[in-house]
This record gives sequence, structure tokens and C-alpha cells, in this order.
Amino acid sequence: MNDWLQIGWVIVVSYLLGSIPSSVWLGKIFYNIDIRDHGSGNAGATNTLRILGLKIAVPVLIFDIAKGWFPVFMVASLLKWNFSEGQIIYLQIVAGLAAVFGHVFPIYIGFRGGKGVGTLAGMALGLYPLAFLSSLLVFVLVILISRYVSLGSILAAIAFPIFIIFVFETNALPLIVLGILASLFIVYTHRTNIKKLLSGTENKFSVKRGK
Repeated sequence: MNDWLQIGWVIVVSYLLGSIPSSVWLGKIFYNIDIRDHGSGNAGATNTLRILGLKIAVPVLIFDIAKGWFPVFMVASLLKWNFSEGQIIYLQIVAGLAAVFGHVFPIYIGFRGGKGVGTLAGMALGLYPLAFLSSLLVFVLVILISRYVSLGSILAAIAFPIFIIFVFETNALPLIVLGILASLFIVYTHRTNIKKLLSGTENKFSVKRGK
């Protein structure tokens, strides 16, 4: 298999994996509802937590993170013999972004998915674990203080490139660019939440016990 075919195969598999809508499928299997018809209308872990409770939200979150982590791992494991170390980083980023794109625009359910936070977090975990864990700490602290999951997601996304550039002082340009673009992407997908935060109408974190 030539190099371009391998790259194409990785992108397609990553996108199809990212497209798996665990929240929608689990909601339909166990409660006969489409999670997108309730709450915020998002097919993500936060809306699942609000509507269906921890029993469904926890596996959804774990799977969403795994969808972003696995393509990064897959590239490093399967293609390392055919590409240089520098090329592998680029391929990992491309594969991870394909998974995130799949989560936001899933082919299996009409291209209407979630905001990509969990899948992007999994990608970050695979690429730069220390920066990811630092951003995760920001996410948790913001939620504990404010009880706004959206605010935690936004600030953690903004913190990620800051940790990469200024705290861990990486000089890997692809990771720096990715961190900045990922931050902008999360802010963009949360633009409605930002308006609600500014107007004081954003929903605070709450846990539904399940049905």
C-alpha cells in the first residue's frame, strides 16, 4: 500500500470512528429517545448527563474521549515504520481532527452531532498528555467554582495552547498550531453558550439520576 493510500485509509477510519454517536444510540436503545430532541439538543456527554443521568453519560464520555485518542495511537503504532517522526505528528493531528469532525458531523445520524469537546480532549491526551491533564484540571476547577460546564470547556480549551507554549515550552510547531486552532474551534462551537453566559441564561451543572 503506498503512502497516500495509507493516509487516506487513516482519515476515513478516523472519521467513521468519530462519527459513532454513542449518546444517540444508547438513548434510543435504553430510553427510546433521541438525545438531540431534549435539553441543549447536543449529542454530547454533558447533555446526556442532564437528560439521561450518570449511567449513560459516563460511558458516553469515555467513548467520546477514546474516539479522539485511538486514531492518534493507531497512527503512532501502525505507520511509524513508513513515516518519519515529524511526519507521524502531522498524521496524528490529521487523524485526530478527522475523528473530531466525525463527532461534530456524524455520517450515521444526519451530520448532527456534538460539539467535539470530549473527542478533542482524547486527541489532546494522545498528543500531549501533560498539557491535557493540566487543562483537565482547569476544566474541573472552573466547574466546581462556577457550575458551568460550558465555561469549563471554553477556559480549558484556551488554557491548552498556553500550557503547551509557556508552561511546557514545546517547540513543535504542529502542536502549537493545533493547540491554538483547537482552542478557537471550541470557542466557536460554544458561541451560543457564550451568549447565554453573558446574558445569565446558561444552565448550570446538574446531574439527573436516570430514569
